Amino acid sequence: MTKTVKDPWLLTPGPLTTSARTKEAMLHDWGSRDVQFIETNKRVRERLLAIAGAEATHVCVPLQGSGTFAVEATLGTMIAKNGTALILINGAYGHRMAKILDYAGRRYEILETPEDTPPDLDALGAALKTDPGISHVLAVYCETTSGILNPIADIARITAEHDRSLLIDAMSAFGALPMDAKNIPFDALMASSNKCLEGVPGMGFALIRQSALEKCQGNAHALSLDLYDQWTAMDKNGQWRFTPPTHVIAAFDAAIDQFEAEGGVSARHTRYSNNGKILIDGMRALGFETLLPDDLQAPIIVTFKMPADKAFDFQAFYDALGRKGYVIYPGKLTVAPSFRIGCIGHLDETVMTGALDAIRQTLKDMGVTSGAPEI
Repeated sequence: MTKTVKDPWLLTPGPLTTSARTKEAMLHDWGSRDVQFIETNKRVRERLLAIAGAEATHVCVPLQGSGTFAVEATLGTMIAKNGTALILINGAYGHRMAKILDYAGRRYEILETPEDTPPDLDALGAALKTDPGISHVLAVYCETTSGILNPIADIARITAEHDRSLLIDAMSAFGALPMDAKNIPFDALMASSNKCLEGVPGMGFALIRQSALEKCQGNAHALSLDLYDQWTAMDKNGQWRFTPPTHVIAAFDAAIDQFEAEGGVSARHTRYSNNGKILIDGMRALGFETLLPDDLQAPIIVTFKMPADKAFDFQAFYDALGRKGYVIYPGKLTVAPSFRIGCIGHLDETVMTGALDAIRQTLKDMGVTSGAPEI
């Protein structure tokens, strides 16, 4: 893997470092009604369904904007105005879904655990058993607030046993973590172009069970976020209702080519896991402590507790790494001061070892003797 430009390496939860081939795919212009563009859009939708093993049961509905646009559109479309959602929260993105439902005027209940703790499956089962008014369960597959891997297969099983609808925020999981609609039943899954599939920002999408979406006409609280209308219109002529992000879709198509050539979900999981192991082993050797134990850590982004060393200043650390060509991410926790380093994107072990070398040198320059946190 080679670096052809002097952009920094993005060790973040997205946007991510992309390949030269993905960037090059954007060097052309397409009309939104051009046959070539319509074919590309159709191909991308079909391939996204195939990644989830959902071709026979679901439809892919793309939407302009970031992943949050897709989440908001899906929740507003799928949850009827008289529905009630149960949100499983252990981080910022669960809370964001609650805020979306506040704006949409939908009722919801919350089952919350700390940011370093998976959802309580017994509490989920009990809530669905005792409250027949709950129509939907909302869950985050990989919560990038901490990097925790939530037990989505168990959540799906319990939700299905109680005959409720599951909507999954798979933003930081889709394409690198297992997701097969035949084994993990869901009515909707939301993700975006610029995460584990290594496209560029600008498009979200939802994979929605067709039989469920067919019942959603009139639910949406905003025209541009109406995925029922987006789906029915796009299925008629292959075109977007409003100006599509043509360059983003072309780049996404090229990124999926590379995803398939690499070996799909399994191969991408392997590369990201290797990136994560190199990072965690190297940081622990410097005294840093991860927030999560290894069995809860997804190979997506890793949260490290802030060092106790008085010489450590995060902004100075962040800026110094940036000058060396590596961009990391601040923490987003309430349980502990922290920062995050991502493992995903067009990165390999050479990049990860280079990042560790830059971290070692930066700590030395700052006079930091250990990354260990306060006990």
